[in-house]
Amino acid sequence: MPITRRFFLGTAIPAVTLFASNLQARAAQISPNFMAPRALGNPNAKVHVQEWFSLTCAHCGRFAQTVFPEVEKQYINTGKVYYIFRDFPLDKIALMAAIVARSLPVDQYKPFVFALLDNLDQWAFKEGADPAKELQKYATLAGMNAATFDQVVNDSALRDAILTEIKQAEDKYKIDSTPTFIFNNQPVVGELTIEDFGKQVTSALSRPATP
Repeated sequence: MPITRRFFLGTAIPAVTLFASNLQARAAQISPNFMAPRALGNPNAKVHVQEWFSLTCAHCGRFAQTVFPEVEKQYINTGKVYYIFRDFPLDKIALMAAIVARSLPVDQYKPFVFALLDNLDQWAFKEGADPAKELQKYATLAGMNAATFDQVVNDSALRDAILTEIKQAEDKYKIDSTPTFIFNNQPVVGELTIEDFGKQVTSALSRPATP
């Protein structure tokens, strides 16, 4: 069963209730590179797949560990799929992690994100630990010093840029849980096996690729 944002209502992101126009105004203040697509594969592929995920979602972590390596091998590396990572943080810690990930050099995005998803029990769900401090350790390993970490996680414009994208996804695709995949504009909710992923790719070939 996918994790929904309602599940995290008690720790919901307060700013997500702001008016979209205010979010967009704040988001316009940041570097265009911050929200540039983080993607893998051939952008001219006939199938574009968006994965909307949260960095504190156990289902997303399991998909990253057990299914994504085959997705990359069979579909991304072969040019069949253009794979786009989309942030949909379910809570404050996931939002903080997404901000840090996007503030790293683009080539560090995937290694950092997958390190977090592969080790959720070591930073996000570690008993007795402060997830923010654990996250900073991963950021340090990725080359982000403490001063930069503090600056980016407290930058409201960076936060609002991600929240703007969330609002757009909610409006366009009615996303409210993770993981949610978009195969050429067709949403598919929940974890997928490699077999299910392949079926969705085949089905998507009959639809135009996502702009």
